[in-house]
Amino acid sequence: MTFLDHLEELRKRIFYSLIVLCVAAVVGFFISQRVLDLLTRSVPNFVFLAPAEAFVVHLKVALVTGLFLASPVIFYQFWRFVRPALQRHEVKYLASAVVVSSLLFVAGVAFAHLVVVPVAMKFLLSFQSPKLQAMLSIGEYVGTVGTFLLACGVIFQLPVMMFFLTKLGVVTPKLLMRNQRIAFVLVFVVAAVLSPPDVFSQTLMAVPLVVLFELGVLASFLAKPRGKKAD
Repeated sequence: MTFLDHLEELRKRIFYSLIVLCVAAVVGFFISQRVLDLLTRSVPNFVFLAPAEAFVVHLKVALVTGLFLASPVIFYQFWRFVRPALQRHEVKYLASAVVVSSLLFVAGVAFAHLVVVPVAMKFLLSFQSPKLQAMLSIGEYVGTVGTFLLACGVIFQLPVMMFFLTKLGVVTPKLLMRNQRIAFVLVFVVAAVLSPPDVFSQTLMAVPLVVLFELGVLASFLAKPRGKKAD
């Protein structure tokens, strides 16, 4: 294919993806209230501070829901575009990485929704007093929760990142094992910062991060080159 043919192929894949995303976003708009009820279960009441704020929140939720629903088709279109340029072993790595990365992202979002958000909201709302009452804006709350969900989804990509960093020669399994204690200390420091000041909450935050690091070490061993060249 010529350069212009590649551009035409890319335009076609983007066009198909946008069509599917628009249809999925319309579906997402009709179920946006259910998604909002799910996201806001940690807090009983909200306010909106501008006439259009609640409507804009519904649109944002619909777009994100549509993106989630359309993601398999979007990934497929991306795969159809890059597949001819990949060698056989690259196809195997990329296909496995997409599947594992997607599962880890969903696990991270679920962990944030079920653990991180309720614990964080309980801690943040504990600063209420008779003279200081919480009036949460629905827009601000959804933005904050969305940040938590996205952050945990990205953090859960740690094993995949460690696998490819090993493939690129940036890290080695020996280096990771040698610095394991330092990694555990950093994990508990991060958990202490992100969670309320009690041992149970900090442990609840730290254990998944430790498990992710150990899975990353295992992925690093799997990615380590074999044979004399590696030695």
